[in-house]
Amino acid sequence: MEVIQEIFKNGNVQWVLLGTLLLGLCSGVLGSFALLKKQSLIGDAMAHAALPGICLAFLIVGEKALIPFIIGATILGMIATYCIQFIVRHSRIKEDTSIGLVLSVFFGIGIVLLTYIQHNGAGNQSGLDDFLFGQAASLVGADVQIISIISLLLLGVTALLFKELKVITFDPQFAKGLGLPVRGLNGLLMTMIVLAVVIGLQAVGVILMSALLITPAITARYWTDKLNVMTILSGIMGLISGGIGTIVSLSYASLPTGPVIILSLTVLFLFSLLFSPKRGLISTLIKRIRFNQNMLREDVLILFYEGEEWAKLQKKQDYSPYMSSSDLMNTRFISQRKLEQNLKKLRSERLLKKNSREEYRLTEEGLSVAHELTLKRRLMEVYLMNEMHYGHLQLRTAHGEIRDIPKDILTELLDILKNQGRMPLLLKEQESKLKETKPENIS
Repeated sequence: MEVIQEIFKNGNVQWVLLGTLLLGLCSGVLGSFALLKKQSLIGDAMAHAALPGICLAFLIVGEKALIPFIIGATILGMIATYCIQFIVRHSRIKEDTSIGLVLSVFFGIGIVLLTYIQHNGAGNQSGLDDFLFGQAASLVGADVQIISIISLLLLGVTALLFKELKVITFDPQFAKGLGLPVRGLNGLLMTMIVLAVVIGLQAVGVILMSALLITPAITARYWTDKLNVMTILSGIMGLISGGIGTIVSLSYASLPTGPVIILSLTVLFLFSLLFSPKRGLISTLIKRIRFNQNMLREDVLILFYEGEEWAKLQKKQDYSPYMSSSDLMNTRFISQRKLEQNLKKLRSERLLKKNSREEYRLTEEGLSVAHELTLKRRLMEVYLMNEMHYGHLQLRTAHGEIRDIPKDILTELLDILKNQGRMPLLLKEQESKLKETKPENIS
Protein backbone atom coordinates (compact mmCIF):
# COMPACT_ATOMS: atom_id res chain seq x y z
CA MET A 1 0.00 0.00 0.00
CA GLU A 2 2.85 2.36 0.82
CA VAL A 3 4.42 1.60 -2.55
CA ILE A 4 1.20 2.59 -4.32
CA GLN A 5 0.97 5.81 -2.31
CA GLU A 6 4.54 6.66 -3.26
CA ILE A 7 3.70 6.01 -6.91
CA PHE A 8 0.80 8.44 -6.88
CA LYS A 9 2.95 11.15 -5.31
CA ASN A 10 5.15 11.10 -8.42
CA GLY A 11 3.89 13.59 -11.02
CA ASN A 12 5.34 11.68 -13.96
CA VAL A 13 3.58 8.50 -12.80
CA GLN A 14 0.30 10.38 -12.71
CA TRP A 15 0.81 11.41 -16.33
CA VAL A 16 1.63 7.85 -17.37
CA LEU A 17 -1.42 6.49 -15.53
CA LEU A 18 -3.70 9.06 -17.19
CA GLY A 19 -2.31 8.12 -20.60
CA THR A 20 -2.80 4.36 -20.15
CA LEU A 21 -6.30 4.84 -18.74
CA LEU A 22 -7.43 6.89 -21.73
CA LEU A 23 -5.59 4.57 -24.11
CA GLY A 24 -7.37 1.51 -22.68
CA LEU A 25 -10.75 3.28 -22.80
CA CYS A 26 -10.30 4.43 -26.39
CA SER A 27 -8.95 1.08 -27.62
CA GLY A 28 -11.79 -0.83 -26.00
CA VAL A 29 -14.48 1.36 -27.56
CA LEU A 30 -13.07 1.24 -31.09
CA GLY A 31 -12.13 -2.43 -30.76
CA SER A 32 -15.84 -3.29 -30.43
CA PHE A 33 -16.47 -2.15 -34.00
CA ALA A 34 -13.36 -3.91 -35.32
CA LEU A 35 -14.47 -7.16 -33.65
CA LEU A 36 -18.07 -7.00 -34.90
CA LYS A 37 -16.91 -6.17 -38.43
CA LYS A 38 -14.77 -9.34 -38.24
CA GLN A 39 -11.61 -7.32 -38.71
CA SER A 40 -9.80 -8.33 -35.53
CA LEU A 41 -6.50 -8.86 -37.33
CA ILE A 42 -6.64 -5.43 -38.97
CA GLY A 43 -5.37 -3.88 -35.73
CA ASP A 44 -2.45 -6.30 -35.69
CA ALA A 45 -1.57 -5.44 -39.28
CA MET A 46 -1.79 -1.71 -38.55
CA ALA A 47 0.42 -2.01 -35.47
CA HIS A 48 3.11 -3.91 -37.35
CA ALA A 49 2.84 -1.56 -40.34
CA ALA A 50 3.33 1.43 -38.05
CA LEU A 51 6.90 0.43 -37.21
CA PRO A 52 8.41 1.42 -40.59
CA GLY A 53 6.42 4.68 -40.38
CA ILE A 54 8.05 5.46 -37.03
CA CYS A 55 11.49 4.62 -38.39
CA LEU A 56 11.02 6.75 -41.52
CA ALA A 57 9.77 9.65 -39.40
CA PHE A 58 12.89 9.37 -37.24
CA LEU A 59 15.15 9.36 -40.31
CA ILE A 60 13.44 12.49 -41.61
CA VAL A 61 13.21 14.45 -38.33
CA GLY A 62 16.45 13.14 -36.84
CA GLU A 63 15.16 12.96 -33.27
CA LYS A 64 12.66 11.12 -31.10
CA ALA A 65 9.42 13.15 -31.29
CA LEU A 66 5.93 11.75 -30.79
CA ILE A 67 3.99 13.93 -33.26
CA PRO A 68 6.18 13.05 -36.30
CA PHE A 69 6.05 9.41 -35.18
CA ILE A 70 2.24 9.51 -35.05
CA ILE A 71 2.06 11.07 -38.51
CA GLY A 72 4.49 8.55 -40.01
CA ALA A 73 2.84 5.56 -38.31
CA THR A 74 -0.65 6.72 -39.36
CA ILE A 75 0.38 7.15 -43.01
CA LEU A 76 2.02 3.70 -43.15
CA GLY A 77 -0.93 2.15 -41.27
CA MET A 78 -3.38 3.56 -43.82
CA ILE A 79 -1.19 2.39 -46.69
CA ALA A 80 -1.14 -1.11 -45.17
CA THR A 81 -4.95 -1.06 -44.85
CA TYR A 82 -5.30 0.01 -48.47
CA CYS A 83 -2.89 -2.74 -49.57
CA ILE A 84 -4.97 -5.35 -47.74
CA GLN A 85 -8.19 -4.17 -49.37
CA PHE A 86 -6.51 -3.90 -52.81
CA ILE A 87 -5.21 -7.49 -52.61
CA VAL A 88 -8.62 -8.83 -51.55
CA ARG A 89 -10.48 -6.97 -54.32
CA HIS A 90 -8.10 -7.69 -57.18
CA SER A 91 -7.00 -11.24 -56.44
CA ARG A 92 -8.31 -14.55 -55.17
CA ILE A 93 -6.43 -14.16 -51.89
CA LYS A 94 -8.75 -14.05 -48.87
CA GLU A 95 -8.64 -11.32 -46.25
CA ASP A 96 -6.86 -13.30 -43.52
CA THR A 97 -4.10 -14.34 -45.94
CA SER A 98 -3.83 -10.77 -47.22
CA ILE A 99 -3.50 -9.43 -43.67
CA GLY A 100 -0.77 -11.96 -42.87
CA LEU A 101 1.11 -11.06 -46.05
CA VAL A 102 0.97 -7.28 -45.54
CA LEU A 103 1.73 -7.58 -41.81
CA SER A 104 4.87 -9.65 -42.46
CA VAL A 105 6.17 -7.42 -45.25
CA PHE A 106 5.69 -4.13 -43.40
CA PHE A 107 7.06 -5.50 -40.13
CA GLY A 108 10.09 -6.87 -41.97
CA ILE A 109 10.72 -3.44 -43.50
CA GLY A 110 10.37 -1.88 -40.04
CA ILE A 111 12.91 -4.25 -38.48
CA VAL A 112 15.38 -3.55 -41.32
CA LEU A 113 14.99 0.23 -40.84
CA LEU A 114 15.26 -0.09 -37.05
CA THR A 115 18.46 -2.09 -37.38
CA TYR A 116 19.86 0.47 -39.80
CA ILE A 117 19.06 3.32 -37.38
CA GLN A 118 20.66 1.53 -34.44
CA HIS A 119 23.88 0.99 -36.36
CA ASN A 120 24.08 4.37 -38.06
CA GLY A 121 22.40 6.82 -35.68
CA ALA A 122 24.12 9.56 -33.77
CA GLY A 123 22.86 8.39 -30.39
CA ASN A 124 19.54 10.23 -30.34
CA GLN A 125 17.75 7.11 -31.55
CA SER A 126 18.03 5.72 -28.02
CA GLY A 127 14.74 4.17 -26.88
CA LEU A 128 13.32 3.80 -30.38
CA ASP A 129 13.10 0.02 -29.93
CA ASP A 130 10.67 0.62 -27.05
CA PHE A 131 7.99 0.74 -29.74
CA LEU A 132 8.44 -3.01 -30.26
CA PHE A 133 7.32 -4.06 -26.78
CA GLY A 134 6.21 -0.76 -25.28
CA GLN A 135 7.58 1.21 -22.38
CA ALA A 136 5.01 3.43 -20.71
CA ALA A 137 7.59 4.69 -18.23
CA SER A 138 9.31 6.50 -21.08
CA LEU A 139 6.25 8.70 -21.66
CA VAL A 140 6.68 12.33 -20.67
CA GLY A 141 4.03 14.97 -20.00
CA ALA A 142 3.99 16.25 -23.60
CA ASP A 143 3.51 12.69 -24.94
CA VAL A 144 0.64 12.01 -22.56
CA GLN A 145 -1.03 15.29 -23.52
CA ILE A 146 -0.97 14.31 -27.19
CA ILE A 147 -2.28 10.79 -26.37
CA SER A 148 -5.04 12.29 -24.20
CA ILE A 149 -6.13 14.80 -26.86
CA ILE A 150 -6.28 12.16 -29.59
CA SER A 151 -8.06 9.65 -27.31
CA LEU A 152 -10.72 12.17 -26.29
CA LEU A 153 -11.14 13.23 -29.92
CA LEU A 154 -11.66 9.62 -31.02
CA LEU A 155 -14.14 8.99 -28.20
CA GLY A 156 -16.03 12.16 -29.10
CA VAL A 157 -16.29 11.24 -32.79
CA THR A 158 -17.43 7.72 -31.87
CA ALA A 159 -20.16 9.09 -29.60
CA LEU A 160 -21.25 11.63 -32.22
CA LEU A 161 -21.47 9.09 -35.07
CA PHE A 162 -22.46 6.06 -32.98
CA LYS A 163 -25.75 5.40 -34.81
CA GLU A 164 -24.11 5.64 -38.24
CA LEU A 165 -21.22 3.38 -37.21
CA LYS A 166 -23.71 0.90 -35.77
CA VAL A 167 -25.64 0.71 -39.05
CA ILE A 168 -22.58 0.24 -41.28
CA THR A 169 -21.27 -2.43 -38.88
CA PHE A 170 -24.37 -4.63 -38.93
CA ASP A 171 -26.05 -3.84 -42.26
CA PRO A 172 -24.02 -1.82 -44.79
CA GLN A 173 -26.61 -2.44 -47.53
CA PHE A 174 -29.34 -0.91 -45.38
CA ALA A 175 -26.99 2.00 -44.65
CA LYS A 176 -26.62 2.56 -48.41
CA GLY A 177 -30.40 2.54 -48.73
CA LEU A 178 -30.59 5.26 -46.09
CA GLY A 179 -28.20 7.36 -48.15
CA LEU A 180 -25.31 7.17 -45.69
CA PRO A 181 -21.78 7.57 -47.12
CA VAL A 182 -20.80 3.99 -46.26
CA ARG A 183 -17.38 4.16 -47.91
CA GLY A 184 -16.55 7.41 -46.18
CA LEU A 185 -17.71 6.14 -42.79
CA ASN A 186 -15.73 2.92 -43.21
CA GLY A 187 -12.67 4.98 -44.10
CA LEU A 188 -13.22 7.19 -41.08
CA LEU A 189 -13.59 4.17 -38.79
CA MET A 190 -10.38 2.61 -40.13
CA THR A 191 -8.55 5.94 -39.66
CA MET A 192 -9.77 6.11 -36.07
CA ILE A 193 -8.61 2.56 -35.41
CA VAL A 194 -5.22 3.38 -36.93
CA LEU A 195 -4.89 6.42 -34.65
CA ALA A 196 -5.88 4.36 -31.60
CA VAL A 197 -3.23 1.80 -32.52
CA VAL A 198 -0.56 4.41 -33.19
CA ILE A 199 -0.95 6.33 -29.92
CA GLY A 200 -0.70 3.08 -28.00
CA LEU A 201 2.53 1.87 -29.56
CA GLN A 202 4.88 3.61 -27.14
CA ALA A 203 2.96 2.33 -24.10
CA VAL A 204 2.02 -1.20 -25.23
CA GLY A 205 4.21 -1.87 -28.25
CA VAL A 206 3.79 -3.13 -31.80
CA ILE A 207 3.56 -6.77 -30.74
CA LEU A 208 0.79 -6.41 -28.15
CA MET A 209 -1.24 -3.43 -29.36
CA SER A 210 -3.75 -5.58 -31.25
CA ALA A 211 -4.51 -7.41 -27.98
CA LEU A 212 -5.39 -4.11 -26.29
CA LEU A 213 -7.70 -3.35 -29.20
CA ILE A 214 -9.56 -6.67 -29.37
CA THR A 215 -9.42 -8.36 -25.94
CA PRO A 216 -11.66 -5.80 -24.15
CA ALA A 217 -14.27 -6.19 -26.92
CA ILE A 218 -14.19 -10.00 -26.71
CA THR A 219 -14.49 -9.82 -22.93
CA ALA A 220 -17.45 -7.44 -23.10
CA ARG A 221 -19.14 -9.61 -25.74
CA TYR A 222 -19.55 -12.38 -23.17
CA TRP A 223 -21.77 -10.16 -21.04
CA THR A 224 -24.18 -8.53 -23.50
CA ASP A 225 -25.82 -8.68 -26.92
CA LYS A 226 -26.34 -4.91 -27.22
CA LEU A 227 -23.76 -2.80 -29.05
CA ASN A 228 -24.12 0.27 -26.85
CA VAL A 229 -23.67 -1.77 -23.67
CA MET A 230 -20.85 -3.77 -25.25
CA THR A 231 -19.03 -0.59 -26.28
CA ILE A 232 -19.28 0.88 -22.77
CA LEU A 233 -18.22 -2.38 -21.10
CA SER A 234 -15.34 -2.79 -23.52
CA GLY A 235 -14.11 0.71 -22.76
CA ILE A 236 -14.38 0.05 -19.01
CA MET A 237 -12.44 -3.23 -19.40
CA GLY A 238 -9.68 -1.42 -21.28
CA LEU A 239 -9.61 1.39 -18.71
CA ILE A 240 -9.41 -1.02 -15.76
CA SER A 241 -6.65 -3.11 -17.34
CA GLY A 242 -4.69 0.03 -18.26
CA GLY A 243 -4.84 1.27 -14.69
CA ILE A 244 -4.01 -2.08 -13.06
CA GLY A 245 -1.22 -2.82 -15.53
CA THR A 246 0.39 0.58 -15.01
CA ILE A 247 0.24 0.47 -11.21
CA VAL A 248 1.55 -3.12 -11.01
CA SER A 249 4.37 -2.50 -13.49
CA LEU A 250 5.46 0.70 -11.76
CA SER A 251 5.36 -1.03 -8.39
CA TYR A 252 7.97 -3.45 -9.69
CA ALA A 253 10.52 -1.58 -11.78
CA SER A 254 11.57 -4.67 -13.70
CA LEU A 255 8.10 -5.32 -15.15
CA PRO A 256 7.23 -3.78 -18.57
CA THR A 257 3.91 -1.94 -18.61
CA GLY A 258 2.51 -3.21 -21.93
CA PRO A 259 2.66 -6.94 -21.15
CA VAL A 260 1.26 -6.38 -17.65
CA ILE A 261 -1.70 -4.45 -19.12
CA ILE A 262 -2.37 -7.34 -21.52
CA LEU A 263 -2.07 -9.87 -18.69
CA SER A 264 -4.62 -7.84 -16.69
CA LEU A 265 -6.93 -7.96 -19.69
CA THR A 266 -6.38 -11.69 -20.01
CA VAL A 267 -7.47 -12.22 -16.40
CA LEU A 268 -10.69 -10.28 -17.09
CA PHE A 269 -11.22 -12.30 -20.28
CA LEU A 270 -10.72 -15.65 -18.50
CA PHE A 271 -13.13 -14.60 -15.75
CA SER A 272 -15.74 -13.71 -18.38
CA LEU A 273 -15.06 -16.91 -20.30
CA LEU A 274 -15.80 -18.95 -17.20
CA PHE A 275 -18.46 -17.01 -15.30
CA SER A 276 -20.49 -14.84 -17.69
CA PRO A 277 -24.18 -15.78 -17.21
CA LYS A 278 -25.11 -16.42 -20.85
CA ARG A 279 -21.97 -17.61 -22.64
CA GLY A 280 -19.60 -18.59 -19.83
CA LEU A 281 -18.29 -22.14 -19.78
CA ILE A 282 -19.58 -22.81 -16.27
CA SER A 283 -23.06 -21.41 -16.95
CA THR A 284 -23.18 -23.35 -20.23
CA LEU A 285 -22.19 -26.52 -18.37
CA ILE A 286 -24.89 -25.91 -15.75
CA LYS A 287 -27.49 -25.36 -18.49
CA ARG A 288 -26.40 -28.55 -20.24
CA ILE A 289 -26.65 -30.54 -17.00
CA ARG A 290 -30.12 -29.14 -16.34
CA PHE A 291 -31.14 -29.87 -19.92
CA ASN A 292 -29.98 -33.49 -19.63
CA GLN A 293 -31.73 -33.87 -16.29
CA ASN A 294 -34.95 -32.49 -17.72
CA MET A 295 -34.71 -34.72 -20.79
CA LEU A 296 -34.19 -37.77 -18.57
CA ARG A 297 -37.20 -36.77 -16.48
CA GLU A 298 -39.36 -36.46 -19.59
CA ASP A 299 -38.04 -39.71 -21.08
CA VAL A 300 -38.89 -41.66 -17.92
CA LEU A 301 -42.42 -40.26 -17.75
CA ILE A 302 -43.00 -40.92 -21.46
CA LEU A 303 -41.70 -44.50 -21.12
CA PHE A 304 -44.25 -45.21 -18.38
CA TYR A 305 -46.99 -43.55 -20.39
CA GLU A 306 -46.24 -45.30 -23.67
CA GLY A 307 -46.15 -48.64 -21.85
CA GLU A 308 -49.70 -48.13 -20.58
CA GLU A 309 -50.76 -46.70 -23.95
CA TRP A 310 -49.44 -49.80 -25.73
CA ALA A 311 -51.27 -52.09 -23.30
CA LYS A 312 -54.52 -50.25 -23.94
CA LEU A 313 -54.07 -50.39 -27.72
CA GLN A 314 -53.26 -54.12 -27.61
CA LYS A 315 -56.00 -54.72 -25.03
CA LYS A 316 -53.56 -56.43 -22.69
CA GLN A 317 -55.64 -57.11 -19.63
CA ASP A 318 -52.71 -58.71 -17.77
CA TYR A 319 -50.31 -55.79 -18.34
CA SER A 320 -48.79 -54.36 -15.18
CA PRO A 321 -48.12 -50.59 -15.30
CA TYR A 322 -45.37 -51.04 -12.71
CA MET A 323 -41.76 -50.99 -13.91
CA SER A 324 -38.53 -51.57 -12.02
CA SER A 325 -35.37 -49.52 -12.42
CA SER A 326 -33.77 -52.44 -14.28
CA ASP A 327 -36.68 -52.44 -16.77
CA LEU A 328 -36.11 -48.75 -17.41
CA MET A 329 -32.36 -49.25 -17.82
CA ASN A 330 -33.04 -51.87 -20.49
CA THR A 331 -35.05 -49.35 -22.52
CA ARG A 332 -32.69 -46.39 -22.12
CA PHE A 333 -28.92 -46.35 -21.70
CA ILE A 334 -28.31 -44.54 -18.42
CA SER A 335 -26.37 -45.08 -15.24
CA GLN A 336 -28.27 -46.60 -12.35
CA ARG A 337 -27.27 -43.75 -10.03
CA LYS A 338 -28.78 -41.07 -12.30
CA LEU A 339 -31.92 -43.13 -12.83
CA GLU A 340 -32.43 -43.72 -9.11
CA GLN A 341 -31.99 -39.99 -8.44
CA ASN A 342 -34.55 -39.20 -11.12
CA LEU A 343 -37.07 -41.73 -9.84
CA LYS A 344 -36.68 -40.33 -6.32
CA LYS A 345 -37.27 -36.81 -7.59
CA LEU A 346 -40.37 -37.85 -9.55
CA ARG A 347 -41.74 -39.51 -6.43
CA SER A 348 -41.18 -36.31 -4.46
CA GLU A 349 -43.14 -34.47 -7.18
CA ARG A 350 -45.94 -37.05 -6.76
CA LEU A 351 -45.71 -38.07 -10.39
CA LEU A 352 -44.65 -41.65 -9.58
CA LYS A 353 -45.57 -44.09 -6.85
CA LYS A 354 -43.76 -47.20 -5.67
CA ASN A 355 -44.98 -50.59 -4.48
CA SER A 356 -43.43 -52.99 -1.98
CA ARG A 357 -41.37 -54.70 -4.73
CA GLU A 358 -39.48 -51.47 -5.55
CA GLU A 359 -41.46 -51.00 -8.78
CA TYR A 360 -42.86 -47.71 -10.03
CA ARG A 361 -45.88 -46.48 -11.95
CA LEU A 362 -47.48 -43.15 -12.84
CA THR A 363 -49.83 -41.46 -10.43
CA GLU A 364 -53.00 -39.80 -11.69
CA GLU A 365 -51.19 -36.47 -11.77
CA GLY A 366 -48.22 -38.17 -13.42
CA LEU A 367 -50.47 -39.54 -16.18
CA SER A 368 -51.69 -36.02 -16.99
CA VAL A 369 -48.13 -34.63 -17.08
CA ALA A 370 -46.86 -37.60 -19.12
CA HIS A 371 -49.77 -37.27 -21.58
CA GLU A 372 -48.92 -33.62 -22.19
CA LEU A 373 -45.19 -34.39 -22.58
CA THR A 374 -45.92 -37.22 -25.02
CA LEU A 375 -48.19 -34.99 -27.07
CA LYS A 376 -45.55 -32.23 -27.19
CA ARG A 377 -42.82 -34.70 -28.15
CA ARG A 378 -44.90 -36.16 -30.98
CA LEU A 379 -45.93 -32.72 -32.20
CA MET A 380 -42.26 -31.78 -32.37
CA GLU A 381 -41.52 -34.93 -34.36
CA VAL A 382 -44.28 -34.04 -36.81
CA TYR A 383 -42.94 -30.48 -37.04
CA LEU A 384 -39.41 -31.73 -37.78
CA MET A 385 -40.69 -34.15 -40.44
CA ASN A 386 -42.48 -31.24 -42.13
CA GLU A 387 -39.88 -28.58 -41.43
CA MET A 388 -39.78 -27.53 -45.07
CA HIS A 389 -43.37 -26.37 -44.64
CA TYR A 390 -43.17 -24.98 -41.10
CA GLY A 391 -39.50 -23.99 -40.92
CA HIS A 392 -40.34 -20.28 -41.08
CA LEU A 393 -41.73 -20.56 -37.54
CA GLN A 394 -38.24 -21.28 -36.14
CA LEU A 395 -39.73 -23.08 -33.17
CA ARG A 396 -37.66 -23.62 -30.07
CA THR A 397 -37.06 -27.28 -29.30
CA ALA A 398 -35.45 -27.14 -25.86
CA HIS A 399 -36.70 -29.96 -23.59
CA GLY A 400 -38.93 -31.23 -26.38
CA GLU A 401 -41.39 -28.39 -25.92
CA ILE A 402 -43.22 -26.38 -28.58
CA ARG A 403 -43.93 -22.78 -27.70
CA ASP A 404 -45.54 -19.82 -29.40
CA ILE A 405 -47.29 -21.92 -32.06
CA PRO A 406 -50.08 -20.10 -33.91
CA LYS A 407 -53.40 -21.85 -33.32
CA ASP A 408 -53.97 -22.62 -37.01
CA ILE A 409 -50.54 -24.29 -37.31
CA LEU A 410 -51.14 -26.21 -34.07
CA THR A 411 -54.45 -27.47 -35.42
CA GLU A 412 -52.71 -28.67 -38.60
CA LEU A 413 -50.08 -30.54 -36.59
CA LEU A 414 -52.77 -32.16 -34.42
CA ASP A 415 -54.66 -33.25 -37.53
CA ILE A 416 -51.50 -34.86 -38.91
CA LEU A 417 -51.03 -36.73 -35.63
CA LYS A 418 -54.63 -37.99 -35.76
CA ASN A 419 -54.31 -39.08 -39.39
CA GLN A 420 -51.13 -40.99 -38.57
CA GLY A 421 -52.82 -42.64 -35.59
CA ARG A 422 -50.23 -41.24 -33.23
CA MET A 423 -52.43 -39.06 -31.04
CA PRO A 424 -51.67 -40.01 -27.42
CA LEU A 425 -54.50 -42.00 -25.89
CA LEU A 426 -56.32 -40.80 -22.81
CA LEU A 427 -55.85 -43.49 -20.20
CA LYS A 428 -58.61 -44.48 -17.81
CA GLU A 429 -57.31 -42.40 -14.91
CA GLN A 430 -57.44 -39.32 -17.15
CA GLU A 431 -60.79 -39.84 -18.83
CA SER A 432 -62.65 -38.12 -16.03
CA LYS A 433 -60.51 -35.01 -16.36
CA LEU A 434 -59.42 -34.86 -20.00
CA LYS A 435 -62.34 -35.49 -22.33
CA GLU A 436 -60.68 -33.96 -25.35
CA THR A 437 -57.35 -32.39 -26.30
CA LYS A 438 -57.56 -28.68 -27.10
CA PRO A 439 -54.85 -26.68 -28.90
CA GLU A 440 -54.79 -24.06 -26.16
CA ASN A 441 -53.68 -26.72 -23.66
CA ILE A 442 -50.32 -26.93 -25.44
CA SER A 443 -47.90 -24.27 -24.20
